[in-house]
Amino acid sequence: MNKKDTPSTSRDLEELQRKLSLLIESIQNNSKVVAFMKSPVGQYLDRHPFTALTLLVFVALSAVPVGFFLFLVVLTSLAAFVGVILLEGLVISVGGLSLLCVLCGLGFVSLVISTTIIASYVVVSSLINCTLSSRPRHKSPAGTASGPRSPQT
Repeated sequence: MNKKDTPSTSRDLEELQRKLSLLIESIQNNSKVVAFMKSPVGQYLDRHPFTALTLLVFVALSAVPVGFFLFLVVLTSLAAFVGVILLEGLVISVGGLSLLCVLCGLGFVSLVISTTIIASYVVVSSLINCTLSSRPRHKSPAGTASGPRSPQT
């Protein structure tokens, strides 16, 4: 990276951080979010962020199978009006067991994804802190970096 790119990159990062801060602030000031966060479930999830992230990933991943299952239930209910009552019970039972298996698998996948996200966050933030702490703060008039100096022997 050139020295010319650094100010532009830092300005871009500052602008991105400002936009994300505004987005987070607008979400936190939403009346429905405030009401949810005052509920016992919201307070529990606020104290347990890993559980909240796992729950969020699980809900996002399980939306398609649950929607497919509901579509299947509606279709079989329509078929029941035509007179296929035994088939409806069988299909809903098999569909329910299949949904249970898929949701158990998605629960495990949600846990793995949440663990990966948390581990990545810890690693990246540690790397950023390491990089920022080892970078010299500013240059003195003589052209040498001022800041912490290593012991000379």
